[in-house]
Amino acid sequence: MKTRLNARIPKGRPQLYFFEVLLGVLFFFIFTPAFGAAAATMQDQYPDFARGFLKSAWLDSLPEDLLLQTDGVSITLSDLTNIIKDQEPKIRGQMERNLIFVLEQEAVRRILLREAQNTGITVSGGDDNQAIYALLELHTKDVAIPEDEVRAFYESNKEMVGTASFEQVAVVIRQYLLQDKKQRAAAAYIDSLGSKAGLSINEKWVKSQKRLALDNPVDKARRSGKPTMVEFGATGCVPCDMMQPILDKLRRDYPQKMNVVFVHVGEEQILAARYGIQSIPVQVFFDDRGREVSRHVGFFGQPEVDKQIAAMGIQK
Repeated sequence: MKTRLNARIPKGRPQLYFFEVLLGVLFFFIFTPAFGAAAATMQDQYPDFARGFLKSAWLDSLPEDLLLQTDGVSITLSDLTNIIKDQEPKIRGQMERNLIFVLEQEAVRRILLREAQNTGITVSGGDDNQAIYALLELHTKDVAIPEDEVRAFYESNKEMVGTASFEQVAVVIRQYLLQDKKQRAAAAYIDSLGSKAGLSINEKWVKSQKRLALDNPVDKARRSGKPTMVEFGATGCVPCDMMQPILDKLRRDYPQKMNVVFVHVGEEQILAARYGIQSIPVQVFFDDRGREVSRHVGFFGQPEVDKQIAAMGIQK
């Protein structure tokens, strides 16, 4: 069907008419919210803050108590209050400063449970945790550790094993690496679910929570404009204690060039969980824009640390 534009063009000023129409169209797209401003995701709006499952969630105007929703899943502020109310005071205080993380964990739990049910997974007694575990095992069952990875780990962590031969520790190393790789595979699967879930999150609430969640040594360092190395560890952990002289040397060598931060995971359990710490020690390197560029698990010797720092362009 043809539209008769000629019938609407005033005689004698066709160019002016089209200019007026163009201005009207631009005015409509600029000042009409539905068309002029695309909805933002957590990652779009808060790239230095959004990680993991919630990074693809759409910021939305939701009722005050409703924090997150998607098909079949809704989480309210009252739900989070019930989750943290019975925790010991120290952990409860950390959770109150990281309610977005608490929300993320509850959203993951509920959506994994829904996926388990959709997959047909049932467990005796209706144990939700067992159903989720079975689902994650199903999606990580093909993970394997080749021999060369075991040997490479042994060669790069000889300080940790002392005088033990490769044959003496190969089984333990393989189990450790298998667990770590399965955890990473499970995390990737969970992230993929978040991307597909079509999550909507309460925009106003997120804005109010961001300031609290970023008030910690790691995020302050990441936002300082300088590169950062963070060591997640604990006192009494042998490889963690072995890292302390290296951290001290870095602080002396690069006092103005980079941040060197130590996080005791026993004291900052929620912060460690937010950064996906499953075992210790872990060294995480961020560039001057706060973006993670490298991560290492286990003892990281001075030569290897120096190589990583050089690769980030940091000079004495």
